[in-house]
Amino acid sequence: MDKPTQPGRSGISRRHLLKGAAGSAAAMAAMGLAGGHASAEEAMAGAKLKGRIKQSVSRWCFGKIPMKTFCEACAKMGLKGIDLVGPRDWPIMKEYGLVGTCTPGSIGIAKGLNDKKNHEKALAKLRGAIEATAEAGFPNVICMSGNRGKVSDEEGQKNCVEALKQVAGLAEKKGVTVVMELLNSKVDHKGYMADHTDWLVEVIKRVGSPRCKALYDIYHMQIMEGDIIRTIRDNIDAIGHFHTGGNPGRNEIDETQELYYPAIMRAIVEAGFDGWVAHEFVPKRDPLTSLKQAVEICDV
Repeated sequence: MDKPTQPGRSGISRRHLLKGAAGSAAAMAAMGLAGGHASAEEAMAGAKLKGRIKQSVSRWCFGKIPMKTFCEACAKMGLKGIDLVGPRDWPIMKEYGLVGTCTPGSIGIAKGLNDKKNHEKALAKLRGAIEATAEAGFPNVICMSGNRGKVSDEEGQKNCVEALKQVAGLAEKKGVTVVMELLNSKVDHKGYMADHTDWLVEVIKRVGSPRCKALYDIYHMQIMEGDIIRTIRDNIDAIGHFHTGGNPGRNEIDETQELYYPAIMRAIVEAGFDGWVAHEFVPKRDPLTSLKQAVEICDV
C-alpha cells in the first residue's frame, strides 16, 4: 500500500492515497487562496456554519496540498481541526486556530493491541502520544486493533481490553480520549480485527473508562454492516470520534454515492454527540472544492 507524502498517521498507510489531488490550484483559486494568502486572522474567522457538527478533516487525503495552504483553506471554509497530523505540523495548525482532532498513536494498522507480542511497543507509542496530545491541548489519540493473524476474535478482544486498561488511567489524568478505529476487512484492510461495531463496543464496555472509545468510520462500517443510523443511535455512548467517506470508492460524500450524509449527521446531533466528525475521503475532483462541499453537506 502507498504511504502519505505528508506526516499524518504515523506508521499507518491506506489504499487509494492522495488520488485526485490534481486541480488543487483551481480549487484554491475558487476559494480565494491563489495569488496571495489571507492572514491567519482572516482565515480563522472562517465561514459561518451552524456548528452543530464539529467538523475536521484527515490530512492524508489532501497530502499534496502544502500544510500551510491547507490549514488556511480549512480555517476559511469553517473547519476547526485536522485529523492524523504529527507534532511537526502542530504549530502551523495552531497558527490558524485549528485543533489536532485525532493524533497518531498507533504503530500501524496490521500490528495492534489484539496481539500481546505488540503490547510493549504499541503501549509505549500510545503513552507518548497521550502525553504529547495533552500538552498540545488536543482531544483524541488513535489506536488500532491490528490484524487477526493467528489470534482469535475472543483472544484479541481480551488482549485489547488488557492493553487499553493499561493506558486508561493516564488518558483520564491527561484529559485525552483514546479511540480505536473500526475498519473494513472486506475491501481495504484484509484481516483487520475491529471490523464490526459489536466487537469493539464490547471492548469499550469491558475497559470501562470514559477516555477509551470507538472511532466509528462511516465508510468502513457501510461496507461491513450498513444500517448506519440505527447503529450510531444504539452505540453513541461508546463512540468518541467519526470519520466520513463515500461508498463505493471512498470518494466525495455527495449524490455520487449510496450514503446520505445529511440524515446521518442529523442522527449524530440528535444522539447528543459533542465530539468531532472528520472528513476522510479521497477526492476525485478539485480537492478543496470537494472538501468545502462536504463541510456544507454535513452542516445540518
